Amino acid sequence: MKIGFDNDKYLRIQSEHIKERIAHFGNKLYLELGGKLFDDHHASRVLPGFEPDSKLRMLSQLSDRAEIVIVISAKDIEKNKVRNDLGITYDMDVLRLREEFQNRGFLVGSVVITHYNGQSSADAFREKLERMGITAYYHYTIEGYPTNVALIDSEDGFGKNDYVETSRPLVIVTAPGPGSGKMAVCLSQLYNEHKRGIEAGYAKFETFPVWSLPLKHPVNIAYEAATADLNDVNMIDPFHLEAYGKTAINYNRDIEIFPVLNALFEGIYGKNPYKSPTDMGVNMVGFCISDDEACCDASKDEIIRRYFTALNRLAQGETDDSEVNKIRLLFNQAKIDVNYRKTVTAARARALETGVPCSAIELADGTIITAKSTQLLGPSAALLLNATKHLAGIDHGIKLIPQQLIEPIQHMKLNCLRGKNPRLHTDEVLVALAVLSQYNDLCKTALEKLPELQGCQVHSTVMLGEVDHKIFKKLGVGLTCDPARK
Repeated sequence: MKIGFDNDKYLRIQSEHIKERIAHFGNKLYLELGGKLFDDHHASRVLPGFEPDSKLRMLSQLSDRAEIVIVISAKDIEKNKVRNDLGITYDMDVLRLREEFQNRGFLVGSVVITHYNGQSSADAFREKLERMGITAYYHYTIEGYPTNVALIDSEDGFGKNDYVETSRPLVIVTAPGPGSGKMAVCLSQLYNEHKRGIEAGYAKFETFPVWSLPLKHPVNIAYEAATADLNDVNMIDPFHLEAYGKTAINYNRDIEIFPVLNALFEGIYGKNPYKSPTDMGVNMVGFCISDDEACCDASKDEIIRRYFTALNRLAQGETDDSEVNKIRLLFNQAKIDVNYRKTVTAARARALETGVPCSAIELADGTIITAKSTQLLGPSAALLLNATKHLAGIDHGIKLIPQQLIEPIQHMKLNCLRGKNPRLHTDEVLVALAVLSQYNDLCKTALEKLPELQGCQVHSTVMLGEVDHKIFKKLGVGLTCDPARK
């Protein structure tokens, strides 16, 4: 993977910028954290060199002054929304996030359930939190949000929400994913702090879209692809353009909410310290790109990855075709199609040639390795063997796992576990390879090459099972699949 982002520079200048913003408000600052505080794999994919926990490492310098409030939407609880990267529901991720933050020395003050209008599933989740000793609050759905400023900025709007008790000068407001209502929580707190005689400030720490990059830069287009299910749209910030005569990039939800923020600040301070939604942000990521071409390539690949993810979700009945169609339109903006991803072309060509499911991987040096499904191995399992053999310099004709070892495993799967697919999956092949490595130097050499697959890209001409997805994720391999089942 070609590095395109200076992570050390990012940690340095981003922390300095946030400290300046805290000092500007002094008494109380609500910092809305967009994206993920750690596990930010989208950022690490489109900005190769960005560490998934960079934001957490940077904010750790302020942990003694900060507390965290986790936000989850009642609508996401109701529909059991799942984090695609981790495969867990948002409500389970709230508990995971809380534990992770606490393990890293952060105070997690409470959980806020937003968009609440009496959902029984939200009530059940709040009861669960309270049984665990976790303080939970409700913030209600406000009719006409975000355009009905008069109602929002009133006792029947933000005034109706529970007041979130906090104890530290910096309150970091985060969530399992986008669309959870983080900004509304911050604004509601500004309103209710003012009622209590506290002049609190607000800032936004959102990595994407990158305000300092062009509107149609692949990094920003990749953000639209990542939020296609939310129908987010990147836009030139009209408030920033009017105030400064300079182009800056933001997205529709921040631009739509700015009049609300403006009205709130004017009510609290008499004037708004921010002239635009972009002014609210503290994101410095655009100034840390060290190789723009590398980031463009990685972002184009991410757009395609998001497209295949949407296709798979559509095939499984988890979404409608609007998400797929939106990402197709983004292909035009990025001037790409699926064949930009070399593994797609290679896997499909091999499948056309053999008439069976196939897969392909692009190694770090650009070499493309393919594999096909056989009676013994699935295409992903075969691909791992082919790739590690290539990296280890082992002749392709040599069988690392003898047939007489595979057949008993197949017998167990079919006859003991009553399975229907006799082929070995990726995890089974790796276990077999690990066992044989104690007796066979070639197997040991091949196994030692697995770390070199990190950052490589794979495409399969059929949808893979959960086990295969998890194995590729653990190996750090980017995976896409055609929406075919066989």
